[in-house]
Amino acid sequence: MTAFDAGLRGHECLLELADERVPLPVGRWRGEADAADEVLLRACGGPTVDLGCGPGRLVAALVRRGVVALGVDSSAVAVALTRSRGAPAVRRDLFGRLPGAGRWSHALLADGNIGIGGDPVALLRRAGKLLRRGGSVLVEVDPPGCGLRRERARIAGGPWFDWARLDAAALAAAARRAGLRPGWVVERDGRWFAEVMRP
Repeated sequence: MTAFDAGLRGHECLLELADERVPLPVGRWRGEADAADEVLLRACGGPTVDLGCGPGRLVAALVRRGVVALGVDSSAVAVALTRSRGAPAVRRDLFGRLPGAGRWSHALLADGNIGIGGDPVALLRRAGKLLRRGGSVLVEVDPPGCGLRRERARIAGGPWFDWARLDAAALAAAARRAGLRPGWVVERDGRWFAEVMRP
Protein backbone atom coordinates (compact mmCIF):
# COMPACT_ATOMS: atom_id res chain seq x y z
CA MET A 1 0.00 0.00 0.00
CA THR A 2 1.32 3.45 -0.91
CA ALA A 3 1.55 6.33 1.55
CA PHE A 4 -1.30 7.99 -0.32
CA ASP A 5 -3.46 4.87 0.09
CA ALA A 6 -2.64 4.92 3.80
CA GLY A 7 -3.79 8.54 3.87
CA LEU A 8 -7.05 7.57 2.19
CA ARG A 9 -7.52 5.09 5.02
CA GLY A 10 -7.11 7.89 7.56
CA HIS A 11 -3.40 8.04 8.37
CA GLU A 12 -1.55 11.36 8.42
CA CYS A 13 -0.22 12.15 4.96
CA LEU A 14 2.16 14.89 3.80
CA LEU A 15 2.65 16.33 0.33
CA GLU A 16 6.34 17.20 0.03
CA LEU A 17 7.34 20.01 -2.32
CA ALA A 18 10.76 21.50 -2.95
CA ASP A 19 10.35 24.14 -0.25
CA GLU A 20 7.55 22.95 2.01
CA ARG A 21 5.64 20.01 3.43
CA VAL A 22 1.85 20.32 3.29
CA PRO A 23 -0.43 18.10 5.42
CA LEU A 24 -3.14 16.64 3.18
CA PRO A 25 -6.68 17.06 4.57
CA VAL A 26 -7.44 13.34 4.63
CA GLY A 27 -10.00 13.78 7.42
CA ARG A 28 -12.05 16.11 5.21
CA TRP A 29 -11.70 13.81 2.23
CA ARG A 30 -12.94 10.85 4.26
CA GLY A 31 -15.83 12.76 5.84
CA GLU A 32 -19.15 13.84 4.41
CA ALA A 33 -19.39 16.71 1.96
CA ASP A 34 -19.22 20.00 3.87
CA ALA A 35 -20.64 23.50 3.41
CA ALA A 36 -17.81 24.55 1.08
CA ASP A 37 -18.29 21.43 -1.04
CA GLU A 38 -21.88 22.59 -1.58
CA VAL A 39 -20.56 25.16 -4.06
CA LEU A 40 -19.53 22.31 -6.34
CA LEU A 41 -22.45 20.02 -5.60
CA ARG A 42 -25.11 22.64 -6.30
CA ALA A 43 -23.48 23.40 -9.65
CA CYS A 44 -23.90 19.79 -10.80
CA GLY A 45 -27.17 19.88 -12.70
CA GLY A 46 -26.62 16.72 -14.72
CA PRO A 47 -24.39 13.66 -15.09
CA THR A 48 -21.06 14.32 -13.38
CA VAL A 49 -17.67 12.62 -13.45
CA ASP A 50 -15.35 13.24 -10.49
CA LEU A 51 -11.74 13.07 -11.70
CA GLY A 52 -9.48 11.95 -8.87
CA CYS A 53 -12.45 11.13 -6.64
CA GLY A 54 -10.41 9.89 -3.66
CA PRO A 55 -12.64 8.23 -1.07
CA GLY A 56 -15.73 9.46 -2.88
CA ARG A 57 -17.49 11.98 -0.65
CA LEU A 58 -18.60 14.13 -3.60
CA VAL A 59 -19.71 11.22 -5.79
CA ALA A 60 -21.70 9.77 -2.88
CA ALA A 61 -23.33 13.13 -2.13
CA LEU A 62 -24.38 13.51 -5.76
CA VAL A 63 -25.79 9.99 -5.97
CA ARG A 64 -27.86 10.61 -2.81
CA ARG A 65 -29.33 13.67 -4.57
CA GLY A 66 -30.32 11.62 -7.59
CA VAL A 67 -27.55 12.92 -9.85
CA VAL A 68 -25.88 10.37 -12.12
CA ALA A 69 -22.24 10.42 -11.05
CA LEU A 70 -19.06 8.40 -11.47
CA GLY A 71 -15.80 8.55 -9.57
CA VAL A 72 -12.49 7.98 -11.35
CA ASP A 73 -9.22 7.37 -9.53
CA SER A 74 -5.93 5.59 -10.18
CA SER A 75 -5.92 4.21 -6.61
CA ALA A 76 -7.63 0.89 -5.97
CA VAL A 77 -8.12 1.96 -2.34
CA ALA A 78 -9.90 5.15 -3.43
CA VAL A 79 -12.19 3.21 -5.75
CA ALA A 80 -13.00 0.65 -3.03
CA LEU A 81 -13.77 3.40 -0.49
CA THR A 82 -16.01 5.22 -2.98
CA ARG A 83 -17.91 2.02 -3.74
CA SER A 84 -18.28 1.33 -0.01
CA ARG A 85 -20.28 4.58 0.17
CA GLY A 86 -22.70 3.18 -2.40
CA ALA A 87 -21.32 5.26 -5.26
CA PRO A 88 -19.93 3.98 -8.59
CA ALA A 89 -16.24 4.35 -9.33
CA VAL A 90 -13.68 2.98 -11.77
CA ARG A 91 -9.93 2.61 -11.47
CA ARG A 92 -8.51 4.39 -14.50
CA ASP A 93 -5.86 6.84 -15.62
CA LEU A 94 -7.59 10.21 -16.13
CA PHE A 95 -5.92 10.54 -19.53
CA GLY A 96 -6.95 7.05 -20.63
CA ARG A 97 -10.24 5.77 -21.96
CA LEU A 98 -13.12 6.73 -19.65
CA PRO A 99 -16.83 5.85 -19.68
CA GLY A 100 -19.23 8.40 -21.13
CA ALA A 101 -16.61 10.54 -22.87
CA GLY A 102 -18.31 13.45 -24.63
CA ARG A 103 -21.57 13.02 -22.73
CA TRP A 104 -20.93 14.30 -19.20
CA SER A 105 -22.57 17.56 -18.11
CA HIS A 106 -19.88 18.28 -15.52
CA ALA A 107 -16.37 17.17 -14.60
CA LEU A 108 -15.11 17.78 -11.06
CA LEU A 109 -11.49 18.61 -10.23
CA ALA A 110 -11.75 19.14 -6.47
CA ASP A 111 -9.23 19.03 -3.62
CA GLY A 112 -6.31 20.38 -5.66
CA ASN A 113 -6.70 17.80 -8.44
CA ILE A 114 -6.10 20.54 -11.01
CA GLY A 115 -2.44 19.81 -10.23
CA ILE A 116 -2.53 16.21 -11.50
CA GLY A 117 0.16 15.67 -14.12
CA GLY A 118 1.78 19.05 -13.55
CA ASP A 119 0.03 20.73 -16.50
CA PRO A 120 -3.35 22.35 -15.70
CA VAL A 121 -3.91 23.34 -19.34
CA ALA A 122 -3.54 19.73 -20.51
CA LEU A 123 -5.77 18.51 -17.69
CA LEU A 124 -8.48 21.09 -18.44
CA ARG A 125 -8.30 20.20 -22.13
CA ARG A 126 -8.73 16.53 -21.21
CA ALA A 127 -11.64 17.28 -18.88
CA GLY A 128 -13.27 19.38 -21.61
CA LYS A 129 -13.20 16.43 -24.01
CA LEU A 130 -15.26 14.41 -21.54
CA LEU A 131 -18.06 16.99 -21.61
CA ARG A 132 -21.07 17.45 -23.84
CA ARG A 133 -21.38 20.84 -25.53
CA GLY A 134 -22.23 23.46 -22.93
CA GLY A 135 -20.91 21.30 -20.10
CA SER A 136 -18.57 22.61 -17.44
CA VAL A 137 -15.47 21.74 -15.48
CA LEU A 138 -15.86 22.60 -11.80
CA VAL A 139 -12.45 23.28 -10.30
CA GLU A 140 -11.08 23.89 -6.83
CA VAL A 141 -8.14 26.28 -7.12
CA ASP A 142 -5.64 27.90 -4.78
CA PRO A 143 -6.40 31.29 -3.24
CA PRO A 144 -5.13 34.24 -5.29
CA GLY A 145 -1.41 34.76 -4.97
CA CYS A 146 0.40 31.70 -6.28
CA GLY A 147 -0.45 32.07 -9.98
CA LEU A 148 0.52 28.95 -11.88
CA ARG A 149 3.31 26.92 -10.31
CA ARG A 150 4.64 23.73 -11.83
CA GLU A 151 6.79 21.67 -9.49
CA ARG A 152 7.85 18.23 -8.39
CA ALA A 153 6.15 16.64 -5.42
CA ARG A 154 5.99 13.41 -3.51
CA ILE A 155 3.90 11.90 -0.75
CA ALA A 156 5.60 10.85 2.48
CA GLY A 157 8.98 10.09 0.93
CA GLY A 158 7.59 8.18 -2.05
CA PRO A 159 8.61 8.72 -5.69
CA TRP A 160 8.62 12.23 -7.12
CA PHE A 161 5.93 13.20 -9.64
CA ASP A 162 4.89 16.27 -11.63
CA TRP A 163 2.45 18.52 -9.80
CA ALA A 164 1.04 22.01 -10.25
CA ARG A 165 -0.80 24.67 -8.33
CA LEU A 166 -3.16 27.12 -9.98
CA ASP A 167 -4.88 30.06 -8.35
CA ALA A 168 -8.19 31.71 -9.14
CA ALA A 169 -6.53 34.54 -11.06
CA ALA A 170 -4.49 32.24 -13.32
CA LEU A 171 -7.37 29.88 -14.10
CA ALA A 172 -8.96 32.07 -16.78
CA ALA A 173 -5.86 32.07 -18.99
CA ALA A 174 -5.35 28.33 -18.49
CA ALA A 175 -8.99 27.68 -19.39
CA ARG A 176 -8.77 29.71 -22.60
CA ARG A 177 -5.60 27.88 -23.64
CA ALA A 178 -7.52 24.63 -23.10
CA GLY A 179 -10.36 25.82 -25.35
CA LEU A 180 -12.75 26.49 -22.48
CA ARG A 181 -14.60 29.64 -21.43
CA PRO A 182 -14.05 31.04 -17.91
CA GLY A 183 -17.15 31.43 -15.77
CA TRP A 184 -17.73 32.20 -12.11
CA VAL A 185 -15.21 32.16 -9.26
CA VAL A 186 -16.29 32.02 -5.62
CA GLU A 187 -14.67 31.68 -2.19
CA ARG A 188 -16.30 29.67 0.59
CA ASP A 189 -14.80 28.97 4.01
CA GLY A 190 -11.29 29.75 2.77
CA ARG A 191 -11.54 27.47 -0.26
CA TRP A 192 -11.80 28.77 -3.84
CA PHE A 193 -13.93 27.27 -6.60
CA ALA A 194 -14.52 28.11 -10.25
CA GLU A 195 -16.43 26.96 -13.29
CA VAL A 196 -15.09 26.86 -16.82
CA MET A 197 -17.30 25.82 -19.71
CA ARG A 198 -17.06 23.95 -22.97
CA PRO A 199 -18.45 26.28 -25.65
